[in-house]
Amino acid sequence: MDETCPVCATAEIVCGKWTLLLVRDLAEGRSRFCELERSLAGISPRTLSLRLRALEEEGIVERHTYPEVPPRVEYALTPKGEALLPIIDSMRAYGAEWLQAGDCADARQTVVAA
Repeated sequence: MDETCPVCATAEIVCGKWTLLLVRDLAEGRSRFCELERSLAGISPRTLSLRLRALEEEGIVERHTYPEVPPRVEYALTPKGEALLPIIDSMRAYGAEWLQAGDCADARQTVVAA
C-alpha cells in the first residue's frame, strides 16, 4: 500500500468489514450497542465491539458513557465520521443505478442532512 496516497489511506479505514454499514447506521443519530447489533444482521457482538473500538481509534466514532445504573453507552459519529457520508450516498446511488440494490436504498434514504 502506498501510504502517501489518499485513496489508499481512506480505503484502509473504510474497507474493513461492517465499517461503512456502521457509519451508515450512526448517520441517523446516536445508537446503543444493542441497537447497532440489531440493525446489522449477522454481525457478532465481538466483531461489533472490535469495529467500534477501531473506529474510535481513528476518530470516526465517539463513545458516550452516562453515569447511570445500569450504565448507558451510546455511539455517535464525529465530524470526521460525518465526512464519510457522501461516500455512502455515492455508493447508494451507484448500487441503485447499476446493481439494482433497492432494499437498502429504500430503507435508508439520503444520509447527508439537507
